[in-house]
Amino acid sequence: MSKYIIVTGGVCSSLGKGVAASSVGSLLECAGFSVAMMKCDPYINVDAGNMSPYQHGEVYVTEDGAETDLDLGNYSRFTNVTLTESNSVTTGKIYSEVIKNERAGRYNGRTVQVIPHITDEIKRRILAVGSRSNADVVIVEIGGTVGDIESIPFLEAARQLIRELGKGNALSMHLTLVPILTGGEMKTKPTQHSVKQMQEIGIQPDVLLCRAEIPLDESLRRKIALFCNVSCGAVFSSIDVSQTIYELPVSFHEQGLDACIIEKLNLKKTSADISIWTDFLHKIQYPERTVCIGMVGQKNYLDDCFKSVRESLLHAAVSGCSARLEIRKIDAEALESGADAAAFFEGVSGIIVPGNYGQRGFLGLLAAVKYARENRVPYLGIDLGMQMMAVELARTVLGWQDADSTEFVQHTKHPVISLPEEQAGLAAAGIMKLGNVSVLLEPESALAAIYAAEHNLIQERHRSKYSFDRRYGAELSGCGLKMTAFAQDGMTEAFEWDGHPWGIGVQFHPEFVSKPSRPHPLFTAFVRASLDAAAARGLSD
Repeated sequence: MSKYIIVTGGVCSSLGKGVAASSVGSLLECAGFSVAMMKCDPYINVDAGNMSPYQHGEVYVTEDGAETDLDLGNYSRFTNVTLTESNSVTTGKIYSEVIKNERAGRYNGRTVQVIPHITDEIKRRILAVGSRSNADVVIVEIGGTVGDIESIPFLEAARQLIRELGKGNALSMHLTLVPILTGGEMKTKPTQHSVKQMQEIGIQPDVLLCRAEIPLDESLRRKIALFCNVSCGAVFSSIDVSQTIYELPVSFHEQGLDACIIEKLNLKKTSADISIWTDFLHKIQYPERTVCIGMVGQKNYLDDCFKSVRESLLHAAVSGCSARLEIRKIDAEALESGADAAAFFEGVSGIIVPGNYGQRGFLGLLAAVKYARENRVPYLGIDLGMQMMAVELARTVLGWQDADSTEFVQHTKHPVISLPEEQAGLAAAGIMKLGNVSVLLEPESALAAIYAAEHNLIQERHRSKYSFDRRYGAELSGCGLKMTAFAQDGMTEAFEWDGHPWGIGVQFHPEFVSKPSRPHPLFTAFVRASLDAAAARGLSD
């Protein structure tokens, strides 16, 4: 039977529960245990598909097509877990299922209530992850902050689960904040109050992770242990990292967090081999070169909007090219104003346009694509970034000034990007292509050389509605835009610029499968091309 770790957070949001939970999962894997990861989000949305990335961060897509919280991306990058729709639960999913059961008469006329019906459904889904995965340890992160009204059903379900499974089979790990006030004094009171709220719910934390700027000293750990009713050996620091979040597994291991958890869950004691993390950190600390990548997005976009893309670039730079990565955020709306693009891209060795959201900055994205093509700067376009390659060439070379995507302009003479239904002359339904899709690469393409896949057949993750209309393929191919990958439904999956040092756009999202020690080959090839371009222009260190 699986053991369970329930991860909660207090004081305030964005303390890093997802990264902490992922780090613990990684350390358990390093110690030889199998792990499953799960996120319980208290928002009422059924999934993250319709949530603004500017409010909630990127939408992470699992291989079976579930649109989930970005923390599942952390789970994927830190561990070897296979994530599916069942690893992400929301209040919307829970209530939808309970209401469906009530309408079907499955509760035999009983009054349907939060307890037991909602909490039972939450517990059922948590236990099902353990049953399906047969993992040694299931790590369940409960989103939000203790004290939030929407989190109460999940915390109550966690209380019941911990009591039913019993000590040694389930533990509570609570992440809190230990702030430093002006003058340098670290205050434990927020942590004390957060734990008190957990105790009022009926959960006594077994392990405390204290988010702080610097490590807690022995006296503070003893004080927290005394007031929070935990052992001093179960109080750990989750400090602000100096360079990368991938420092956390090493920090936790050095403090003995993994050994503490193994002991509390009565698991077989074993030594953890964390060389995968120490090797990665060594490469970060001692890079051979530096590469600067310009990432183009809408005005003042948050880093979490493109979390997986940024991490994939880091993986490629560090593990794939032994290089230090600099990412320059470039404002598409500033480019749109007609400013000199060369000034924005000065010192940039490669340009990436990831999947952007909405029409804002559209002309700026086109300006970035045009600059990369005309100045022979390595370019990687993802989703909309790929589609912009077709629109830009149609406008600049073919002179179709009205060339556009029907996502932004419904009635245009040259809809080079549109819904597949529109291309077939059907009513537009806007069906999203989600999850893993088979993609066939053209044998002589740059992509085929990068992937080196058997039969040139690959599996890549998708999240898109709009696609290139192949009726414009011949005209654009004649202008140097090669179509080099296709899905089984015939849709174009990739473009390459003919005669360009390195210009590739892909409809799929390779960033969802990259890992620190196993960078995605497409990102590695892009970073390597950018380093070569920098060396040729005398920009690299």
